[in-house]
Amino acid sequence: MAHINTDKNSEYLGPEKIIELKQKYLIPCSYHFYRRPPQIVRASGTKVYDSTGKVYTDFFAGVSVMSCGHCNPQINNRVIQQLNTLQHTTSIYLTQPVVELARRLAEILPGTICRSFFCNSGSEANESALLAARLFTQKRKFIAMEGSLHGRTFLTTGVTAIPMWRTDPFVDEVPVSFASDESAVMELLLNEGPETAALIVEPIQGNGGIRPLPPSFFDRIAAELKRQKVLLISDEIQSGFGRSGKMFAIEHYPVEPDMITGAKALGNGFPIGFFAARPDIAAAFTKPSASTLGGNPVSCTAGLAVLDFIKSEKLVSRAAEYGDLLMSELRQVAKAAPFLNAPRGLGLMVGMEVGAYQGKAAPDITDEILEAMKEKGFLIGKNGVNRNVLAFQPPLIIEKAEITAMADALGQTASHILG
Repeated sequence: MAHINTDKNSEYLGPEKIIELKQKYLIPCSYHFYRRPPQIVRASGTKVYDSTGKVYTDFFAGVSVMSCGHCNPQINNRVIQQLNTLQHTTSIYLTQPVVELARRLAEILPGTICRSFFCNSGSEANESALLAARLFTQKRKFIAMEGSLHGRTFLTTGVTAIPMWRTDPFVDEVPVSFASDESAVMELLLNEGPETAALIVEPIQGNGGIRPLPPSFFDRIAAELKRQKVLLISDEIQSGFGRSGKMFAIEHYPVEPDMITGAKALGNGFPIGFFAARPDIAAAFTKPSASTLGGNPVSCTAGLAVLDFIKSEKLVSRAAEYGDLLMSELRQVAKAAPFLNAPRGLGLMVGMEVGAYQGKAAPDITDEILEAMKEKGFLIGKNGVNRNVLAFQPPLIIEKAEITAMADALGQTASHILG
């Protein structure tokens, strides 16, 4: 056994024991992939290693988190230095990393957005943005898209459309209308605009199945949003920081958001989230609000290091170029497999919907593909309203050879299913 246990004060457990303890001690609301799940013990760059020494190329990146690669020394060394210097004080004391990160974000955020609030997760970030929209507009309602997932706090669960994530039995108390497309958004704006604080969108729906908004989505509604004084919130929790081939996915569209939210990739494994707003919107958020660990020096140092790495390694343009290769390779695989639909997405955020085949349900085939790809040394994700979409969201440092190798393995897996 090649297991690695980094905590010298605890014994090695192994996958079976971990599952046993998980079932005994963890709240049973979180699930794991695979019928035979590996125990991940180490990672570096695009590779992760299990307790037997098996190597996997990671095409899920912890759900778009590890964009700069696992255990990146250029990021982690700066974080370790900060960790050993000043770890936490809360926002009631002055520290430098939080304002440096806010200033750096202001330089890259779209439009006139330049004021940030830091927290620890995407759910917190979206909850705060929704609250800020209400404070600024003094209106209650929201518009969100079908297939959306915005978080697991109260307001964010309310504006989430995917049924499996609407867990609160009283979630219908959140005043929201869901739209299927831009025409439905337009109709809602015309009918409910005076009561609506914000439209919140994922430029690329993540858990909804890697669905980018249509290129023409904002053609008619952008002007109506302004006329009705309805704010536009761009949820970039999964799609931000280069993944789409732009720094933020909303930049693929001819519109400037009023607020933007981010998390995941900004910390590259360290917990961080933020929402940012135009100055006039920020000025309306004066009632006391804080996040105890939000904006702590360690996470903000991670964010600064991530932004430096994205810039120095040209990861935004890399995601666009390598995303084209990924799409091309997956199209070829789909042509030979009748149960695989053509891939969709932007940059290195790509989904491939799986259909039913010869009596097998689509979600079952999806799980079969994930299991087979794991055995071949590739970790890919799944999402979609029906959990039947293969998700390809690798670290942005992925190599071309790794993309073609993964596509070859997927083609072999599809051929096996075809018989």
